[in-house]
Amino acid sequence: MKKRSLLLVLLALSAALLLTSCGGKDAASDENTLTVMGKRTDLEKSYMTSIFQQYEQATGNELEIIAYEDAEFETAAARQFAEGHVPDVFLHFHNADLSRFNVEENFYPLNDEPWAADLTDSARAYCEDKAGRLLGLPFWESSVSGCYYNKTILNELGLRPAATQTEFDTLCQALAETGYTPICWPADGCTWMPQFGLDPIFADDAALLEKLNKNEIGYADIPAVTDMVQWLSDAAQKGWFGPDFLEIGWDAISPALGSGQAVMTFIWDTWFYTDLAGDGKYTVDDFALMPVFMGTADSGTYEGGNLNMMMLNKNSPKLDMAREFLAFCADPENYNVAFDGIATVNCFTGQTTNIQSPMVTDASASIAANERVSTAATRIVGYSAEDVSAALDDLFRGRTDVAGCVKRMDDLRLGEASDHGPGE
Repeated sequence: MKKRSLLLVLLALSAALLLTSCGGKDAASDENTLTVMGKRTDLEKSYMTSIFQQYEQATGNELEIIAYEDAEFETAAARQFAEGHVPDVFLHFHNADLSRFNVEENFYPLNDEPWAADLTDSARAYCEDKAGRLLGLPFWESSVSGCYYNKTILNELGLRPAATQTEFDTLCQALAETGYTPICWPADGCTWMPQFGLDPIFADDAALLEKLNKNEIGYADIPAVTDMVQWLSDAAQKGWFGPDFLEIGWDAISPALGSGQAVMTFIWDTWFYTDLAGDGKYTVDDFALMPVFMGTADSGTYEGGNLNMMMLNKNSPKLDMAREFLAFCADPENYNVAFDGIATVNCFTGQTTNIQSPMVTDASASIAANERVSTAATRIVGYSAEDVSAALDDLFRGRTDVAGCVKRMDDLRLGEASDHGPGE
C-alpha cells in the first residue's frame, strides 16, 4: 500500500509539473498560491511530496511547483532570477552555485524564526553564511559522508579498518594484492569525492580559508592541497581505484559494491538505503563506516550532511505566507510524518520517526572526533566540484602532472569566482 500511495503522489506531482511547464494559472496573482522552485528529482523525494500534500490539505492553500531537470536547474533557475521571476520558495544547497542567485538581495534571513531553535547544531551550521545569517530551512535527508567499507570481506581476509592514513594505505595495498578493487572511485561524472579531502584543510584553519578567498594565496601555496592531489595520483597509478575507474559512473557504484568487486567507496549512508541494489551478493548489512583518508588528515575525516534548504524570497508580496509555510514544514507533527522511515541523521531535535543507520551509530565515537561541517563546497569562493573533477581527469589521463593539476584547480576556481561575483 505504501508503494501504491507514493506512486499516486508522484503521479499527482508530475501532473502539477506538467501544468506548470505548460503555463497553468498565474500563481503570482493568486493570493492563496505559493511558487516553489527546485530540481525535479529533489521535489519528487517522498518526504517532499508528503509535506507538500500535508500543507495543501491542512491549509487549503496551493503550491505551484516549478521544477527543472537536474542538469538544467542552475542555468534555468539563474535565468528566471535574472528576468525577475523569483519564486516564493527556492530549494538549493549551500554550495558554490548558490552565488548565482545574489543571496543578500533575494533571500530573507531566518535567524529569528521560532523553529530555528529546533535545528540540530550541524544542520544549522550548514545553513549559515559567513556572517551568521540562517539562509534556509534544511528540510532534507542528512547523511554522514565517509569511507564505507565491506566489513564482511575485510573479516574474511583478516584485515581491519584503518584509523590512520598509514593504516589506510596499507589496507588499500593489501586489498589490491588479493585481487580486489580497494576503492570504487566513480570518476565518470561523480564529482563529490575530492571535497572530502579538502574539508580538513580549510575547516581546521579559518585564517587559511580567508586568505584563499581574498586571493592572498592559492591552492598551490597550500602544501596540503598538493599532498591530496599527489595521494590521488599515486592511488590511481597503484590500481587502488581499479583498472576502469575513469569509465565508472553513478550507475556502476551499486554493481561494484554489491558484487564485492570493490571493497570501499567515499559516499554517504543514505545511498545504501536508496541506491544499493538488493540483488547483489552484499547488502547494506555487510557495510560499515570509517573516516575518509586522502592525504590531508592523518586521523581521517567525515563530512556532515549537505542539505537542501528552503529559502524565502524576501521581496515577495507573499513573504508572510511563505514564512507560515516554513513554520508548517518545521512543525514536529508534520516533519515526523514526512520523514517516517527515512534513513537520515536528524536535522531537527524533535525528529523521532526517521531511521538511524547502524553504520553511523556504530561509528559514532569516531565521527564525533573527526567530523567536519561541509567546508570546501560551501565556503571556498569559486569552488566547483565539476572544475576540480576536470582538473583531476587531466591528471588521471596523463595530460598533466600534480603541479599542473593544482594550477588548473586554481585557475578554474578564480574563473568561477570572477564569473559569479560575491555570493554572500
